[in-house]
Amino acid sequence: MAGGLSSVFDGSTLERIAGEIKEIHDAGVEMGIVVGGGNIFRGATAEVVGRAEGDTVGMLATTINSLVIMGYLNKAGIDTRVLSAIDIPKAAEFFTRRGALSHLEKKRVVIIAGGTGNPYFTTDTAAALRCLEIGAEVFLKATKVDGIYDKDPKIHADAKKYDTITHEEALRKNLKIMDATAFSLCREHGLSIIVFKLFEPGNLRRCIEGASVGTIVK
Repeated sequence: MAGGLSSVFDGSTLERIAGEIKEIHDAGVEMGIVVGGGNIFRGATAEVVGRAEGDTVGMLATTINSLVIMGYLNKAGIDTRVLSAIDIPKAAEFFTRRGALSHLEKKRVVIIAGGTGNPYFTTDTAAALRCLEIGAEVFLKATKVDGIYDKDPKIHADAKKYDTITHEEALRKNLKIMDATAFSLCREHGLSIIVFKLFEPGNLRRCIEGASVGTIVK
């Protein structure tokens, strides 16, 4: 959302992402989008207000981000709806599985905000849960890195990247690209995950086309 800037939102980054989403939407791909809130509020700040309150602030931040993304997608000509797990009727529809599926059937992009609606759950877990609820074929995790490594590649020059890995291996090796609850949920229900670098132009389309991008967890 912030791109490489110190600001909360970077317009050029958001326009590019909206363009990539439009490309696959126009090709007939149905998608739900779950966005975090780190550009506005990060968990470390929660020490001041406590975990439960901090998580609520974070969930509200995801709703703000979702409304901003909807604005850019609407500008790109994509019919978009924001559904939030936190009831904010003047800002977004309340999330229900039936409501999300109805919008997807009408070829709208659905942005699902507000996390799970409960504290102590990460955005990753919320995304895994929503994937299962809407019957998604794959969970695409868009990040700043180009896949899953055995250790932090920014710190360790000898870090090894995985092209494929199982949910079980990821959990056993305690890989930090996603939290254990999200990995476990996907493993239990056989949901594959593709971890890829969002800031590489065209990667989203390549994932959809089945090209070798990032790391596949299956």
